[in-house]
Amino acid sequence: MKTLLVPVALHDSLPSVFETAILAARRFGSLVEGVSLRPALAEYVPVDMVGGMTWLRDEEADKAEAEAAGERFLTFMREAGVPLAADGPCTPANVAAAGPRYRWRPDVPAGDAFLGQHARLFTATVVGRPGTGEGAPRMTTFETALFESGRPILLAPPIAPATLGEAVLIAWNGSTETARAVAFAMPFLRQAQRIRVVSVEGGTVPGPSAEDLATALACEGIAADHRAFSAGRRTPGEVFLAEADAFGCDLLIKGAYTQSRLRQMIFGGPTSHLLAHATIPMLMAH
Repeated sequence: MKTLLVPVALHDSLPSVFETAILAARRFGSLVEGVSLRPALAEYVPVDMVGGMTWLRDEEADKAEAEAAGERFLTFMREAGVPLAADGPCTPANVAAAGPRYRWRPDVPAGDAFLGQHARLFTATVVGRPGTGEGAPRMTTFETALFESGRPILLAPPIAPATLGEAVLIAWNGSTETARAVAFAMPFLRQAQRIRVVSVEGGTVPGPSAEDLATALACEGIAADHRAFSAGRRTPGEVFLAEADAFGCDLLIKGAYTQSRLRQMIFGGPTSHLLAHATIPMLMAH
């Protein structure tokens, strides 16, 4: 977790995104790079209901939004006491000696395509938990980083967490997606104080059990307990969040969209439930 990308959009969860990134950076001595994230100009095509005309968002407004995003990022990092990264390329020697630090990348193009490509260079991308309300982070940001980067997503909850990665819960379903999430989360798992692997009957795919994963982690030198819950009236997503709360979890690890996005939109699913209700940071991968 030595490099973290933070796409900065002007939404209500932005302070939590910054704080989550800083907590991770302090834990791992990470470089945090901020970039402005705003829709491409062509995505704004409202219709004038009187004249039947359409208009595009102008370049001046786009520039102003990018500058405002940069100022929010720089101000937060300075006030949090995070030092500015030194100029020049990273080398093994200066990375080993460096602690948490930040930099801002200016002149980033608008639109989500750049985010999906640029995020491939970072250990993880930190974004806000998406929502449907006004002022919530956009779902397209989360999905672009998740599906296009090939890297994990660290999801910040709406309210900034106080800690990150001390008590970790793995929402295990036996899938390749969750196996990838666990692999990406190994830096957190190696430093965690407590780890629990949880599975729910009816919410798994053919694959190893929660006990199998706990045993495999022990072979990596990582202690974890495990619990397998029987099917009941609660959905797997509800069980994961309830167990995370009972465990005092401050990081939940989950593979995203083991079921297809379309199926989850119609029938629901653990990923959709967690995205709608989680109040703790989550590390997800697909």
